[in-house]
Amino acid sequence: MKVILAAAALALVVLTSEPVRAQDYPNRPVTFVVPFAPGGVTTLFARLLAQRLEQRLGKPFVVENRPGGGGVTAAAAVANGTPDGHTIMMASSTVLAINVSVRKNLPYDPRKDLTPIALLARVPFVLVVNPALPIHSVADLVKLAKEKPGSVAFGTPGPGTFHHLNAEMFKGIFGLDLVHVPYKGSAPALSDLAGGHIQMMFCDVPPALPLIQSGKVRALGVTTAERVKAVPDIPPLAEAGIPGYDTASWHTVTTTAGVPQPIVDKLHGIIREAMQDPAVVDTLVNDGALPQVSPTPAEMKRFVESEIVRWGAVVEKAGLTGSQ
Repeated sequence: MKVILAAAALALVVLTSEPVRAQDYPNRPVTFVVPFAPGGVTTLFARLLAQRLEQRLGKPFVVENRPGGGGVTAAAAVANGTPDGHTIMMASSTVLAINVSVRKNLPYDPRKDLTPIALLARVPFVLVVNPALPIHSVADLVKLAKEKPGSVAFGTPGPGTFHHLNAEMFKGIFGLDLVHVPYKGSAPALSDLAGGHIQMMFCDVPPALPLIQSGKVRALGVTTAERVKAVPDIPPLAEAGIPGYDTASWHTVTTTAGVPQPIVDKLHGIIREAMQDPAVVDTLVNDGALPQVSPTPAEMKRFVESEIVRWGAVVEKAGLTGSQ
């Protein structure tokens, strides 16, 4: 009888502990990991959302940039973290989908080691060049690269990133010999582009926008089939010399696998509510992003799995499978 009562008591504790933990969550500051250097779109999203989460949950959400390895360094650390919801990550399509195909020995499996909580936005990219170059169109860039093979360098936040994949697709379409120069984030790559140390870059629109507006870099086209409201005068690449071109990255809030479902659901609900705030939507749109209404956490898992398959095919076509 004592054994039965003890087992019943233990079962009751297990059944009731997760709702209590969710109710009390968070009970200390939450680390909000950004897998790239400061200044990029992931940092922008994290800071914007961290402020709203602090207001709603009453605990600090500390944004911490951990650049390195195209997002691998940070993702591996989060994947191996304590599954209590006190470490979350602003994870992009690079971290959750593209790395699976590009990396030979990925130290985490996004399908097993990470739990996506909410989808925030899709992010168009823009092809930008140094304004000192005599390049005013895609045709001009292709001509220069063909005339001087190996002389045109492009920057990225690291091998296997969405930025890198766009550039490799561009190379493949026109048969170009371009030089890859990896950085730890979009901001340092953009700085070198403006300074003339590299010649071109596929960059997420938000961090590139101020440099485009100030004339420090020149935009040739956006990667989405439709125009982007923040830069309405920049044509889609599909209209500017690359028919059918249409790509955009996506960004999620993700945490360690094994975090109790009530905590995941609590975060999902608050994030989805925050992303419907008109002030948040306006900020994202004005910065060049495309806000999304997030599916449920269960649907998010299926979405990530489908995107791994989808981008795996793109990576293979670009000849990048297992290249890093």
